[in-house]
Amino acid sequence: QVQLVESGGGSVQAGGSLRLSCAASERPFNSYSMGWFRQAPGKEREFVAAINSSGTGTRTGSSVKGRFTISRDNAENTAYLQMDNLKPEDTAVYYCAASRHLIPLATTLYDYWGRGTQVSVSS
Repeated sequence: QVQLVESGGGSVQAGGSLRLSCAASERPFNSYSMGWFRQAPGKEREFVAAINSSGTGTRTGSSVKGRFTISRDNAENTAYLQMDNLKPEDTAVYYCAASRHLIPLATTLYDYWGRGTQVSVSS
């Protein structure tokens, strides 16, 4: 059982930046692709970004491309989401997830989920 704990959320003004972290309890962490998703009130969970197990390949959702960057540090069992030029529409609960598949987009292909961290962006 992999436990994932997100941190780094908070409130920021539009144009600001935040860096989310996702700490994993399981070794070897580097056997999983890691993904970030978000869910705003009344909306479905949305794919944000994913990274393969070695950190050499990534996928990014169209709504955040060019502003958000996913990365990972396998030595620290941690994945990151750097969020720049934040917009009010980025306000959501952000979740990290782990998958045995290769950089999946679908929530159903992720095996483990964190509890989420709130990101609020004001205009």
